[in-house]
Amino acid sequence: MQSDLLHRYIFDQLDVRGELVQIEQTFKDIIGEHDYPEPVKQLLGELLVATSLLTATLKFEGDIAVQLQGDGPVKYAVINGDHNQNMRGIARLQGEVTGSSIQDLMGQGYMVITITPTKGERYQGIVPLTSDNLAECLEGYFEQSEQLKTRLWFATRTSGEQLKAAGLFLQVLPVNKEKSQQDFTHLEALSNTIKDEELLDLDAQTVLTRLYHEDNPQLFEPQELNFVCGCSRDKTINALVNVGQDELLAQVAEDGEINISCHYCLKNYRFDEQDIKAIFN
Repeated sequence: MQSDLLHRYIFDQLDVRGELVQIEQTFKDIIGEHDYPEPVKQLLGELLVATSLLTATLKFEGDIAVQLQGDGPVKYAVINGDHNQNMRGIARLQGEVTGSSIQDLMGQGYMVITITPTKGERYQGIVPLTSDNLAECLEGYFEQSEQLKTRLWFATRTSGEQLKAAGLFLQVLPVNKEKSQQDFTHLEALSNTIKDEELLDLDAQTVLTRLYHEDNPQLFEPQELNFVCGCSRDKTINALVNVGQDELLAQVAEDGEINISCHYCLKNYRFDEQDIKAIFN
């Protein structure tokens, strides 16, 4: 089964649209060498799935950031994505992780969804983290921002090398309100039967056939997901220029060199005295 694919689908006779995303390599790349506890890996996996599904709802080119902030053991967790499904993400801890629910991890907090179109104004939505899980928090976001009935189902596998994340998304189409609500209730009941292992391990067509075999789901061409960090030596140099040559040379004199690591991919960029002088010359 090819992983790291986002699938969109509709139904012939039902006023509901859906999405199914299954992610493996991109999830592994985001986790990378970060030594996250298992519950934090799971949280980032769900956040990655959520960002992909949210990005697929955008009808324009641009970027999206889904960030969780709180006063719990996890200070924040964020996934950045764009309309091409290029993803990166990170979590920052400020205490010992002892639970796995949103409240256990984030404490009192909120979710910030920032959408930045290539053309047009930036939009930001803020949702309190009052539910037990991320899916319910996002359902509240859709209810608040779009007034459209939406359901999400997430599954993650974080043990050992088996890093996988997947998600299912249903949303009513704003057509005939009474009919679309009936259609949604019907499909929601079917979707509630999905098992984590099915969502993670079966190909998209098999999943949809098992769930909705009498409702004729129509899959569109899938879209690939990729991990794209965006860091580079040139960007690091631009940041160093803002510090100033004298301060940088003083640091080199004290430490022998300057080391700057990317927060996302942990790639290290090294600069010695000759490098610093070359930057400013």
